[in-house]
Parts: sequence; C-alpha cells; structure tokens
Amino acid sequence: MDMQGSRPLAVTQQQAWEALNDPEMLKACIPGCEKFELTEPNTYAVTTAIKIGPVAARFNGRVTLTDIVPPSAYKIGFDAQGGVAGFGKGEAAVQLAPAAAGCELSYTVHSTVGGKIAQLGQRLIDGAAKSLAEDFFRRFDEALQARYPSAAPASAGTALQPMPKAGGGLPSWAWAAIAVVVAAVIYMATKG
Repeated sequence: MDMQGSRPLAVTQQQAWEALNDPEMLKACIPGCEKFELTEPNTYAVTTAIKIGPVAARFNGRVTLTDIVPPSAYKIGFDAQGGVAGFGKGEAAVQLAPAAAGCELSYTVHSTVGGKIAQLGQRLIDGAAKSLAEDFFRRFDEALQARYPSAAPASAGTALQPMPKAGGGLPSWAWAAIAVVVAAVIYMATKG
C-alpha cells in the first residue's frame, strides 16, 4: 500500500523538526502509543495498542531513521508485530519545507501488512487509519501550540491535504502511521 499527503504547521521548520525528533512529544500525540523510546542512535522501540473493527491488539515494533538531513527530511523504516492480529512493515519519507505561515510537512508511505488486520478489508483499514491520523495531527497541533504559544494556529480545524498521485487520485489519508515520523509512525501504529 502506498500513501502520501501533506499538512501545514503553524511553526517554523526548525521548531517542527525538533518536535518530530522528540520521543516524548510523539508518544503523547500518537493514539494508543505506550512506548516510544530511543534504543540506539536513530532507532526507537515503539509499542501501541489499537483497535480496528473487531481486532484489538498491542503491537511492538522498531522505527529506524535514515538519510537524515536536518531540519528538512529523513526516511523512516518500520517493522511491527501484533501476534495473531498481524504485522506491518514498510518505509516512509518525511519532508519539512518553509511556508508563508510556518512550514509544510509532507510524507510518502510504502507498507505491507499481514494477519487478521489485513483480512479486515481495505475500506475499514483506511477509515481507521484516517481517523487515527487526524487524531494525531490534532494532538500534534495542540502540542506545538503549547510548546510555541506565539505561533498562530495555521492548521487548526483543517483537513489533511492530499498530494496528487501519479496516475490517479490517492485517497486522502493522513500516519501515517506517521511518523512521520509523524504520519509514518501513525500509519505503522495503525497497520502495525
């Protein structure tokens, strides 16, 4: 599965970069996240508890950052296991670019899922992923405003903005996963 999207943030590119590299902030913003801990340089252990339709499980995984170009981009590799509920693995590219009212976060996610979660059906999975992603971005926007109160809320109340997909319209998802790490991690937690 391939997804991409973007989100305006009402903070500077440097402030967004710092937030995206703050494990405590990410843990607080990712729905169901129980652990987001640095285990070695650029590698994090992640535990999330999620429910998609009738499947509820705790997923344990690893997130690895590569191709790091502060304060504008990195790639994220992720792998998560949820026992009989399933597994997820993939990669994501996250980019931050200056914008008139702050910065813009863009992401592209490529992933594979298996187990019970993969059997739920794409519509249910996509709906849950979109809901979790929107919840993440709402929390992330609130956390950014609390950390940087002088920033104006550029993205409050706005929906995720889909980026065009080669060859047609990609659904307007936002996870993934997270992260990013932001969108890619949400996506990993959703598909985990």
